[in-house]
Amino acid sequence: MNREKRTEIFTRLRDQNPHPTTELEYSSDFELLVAVVLSAQATDVGVNKATARLYPVANTPEAIFALGVDGLKEYIKTIGLFNSKAENIFQLCKILIEQHDSQVPRTREALEALPGVGRKTANVVLNTAYGLPTMAVDTHIFRVSNRTRIAPGKNVLEVEKRLLRLVPEEFLRDAHHWLILHGRYVCTARKPKCGECLIADLCEFPPSQRPS
Repeated sequence: MNREKRTEIFTRLRDQNPHPTTELEYSSDFELLVAVVLSAQATDVGVNKATARLYPVANTPEAIFALGVDGLKEYIKTIGLFNSKAENIFQLCKILIEQHDSQVPRTREALEALPGVGRKTANVVLNTAYGLPTMAVDTHIFRVSNRTRIAPGKNVLEVEKRLLRLVPEEFLRDAHHWLILHGRYVCTARKPKCGECLIADLCEFPPSQRPS
């Protein structure tokens, strides 16, 4: 895929949705961080239901730490892997209090040092909270990047690096949101909605493999 085609793809996605953001609901950097940790192998809808109960009671590192692991589990037990996530978030809060003045770090290294925070979670926080041009490659972005040939790669890190290199600079900040939403609602895994796709004429997914 050439640069002109990528530019047109992201121009159309931007025209359709000029100010994309995560579908996770939050009102502070800390709430965003906790929500992203909870979202691993879970849906944003499920996370939002849990945090709608949790955040009115505890939405700071101190408040969640005060709940304790068992207290936190009661609010997030509807989410997959809630036991390990509760442990991670409890320890994460402890580290934020003791080492970061209860503030969410602004560097990848400090974020990835927190329990439950991997590269993808760090990328979401750096992009959504702090406006940095990162690529949080999830299953949707991985699929869309490979299927359309915007930035094909064998693994998520390869796709991330290729997107950062190939997406035109003017689109970098919002690109991962557009790709996630496109994969979630249009370029779906089992049966992509090619007939409804606004970039279908630019996509390099072989026509023989597209649904009729």
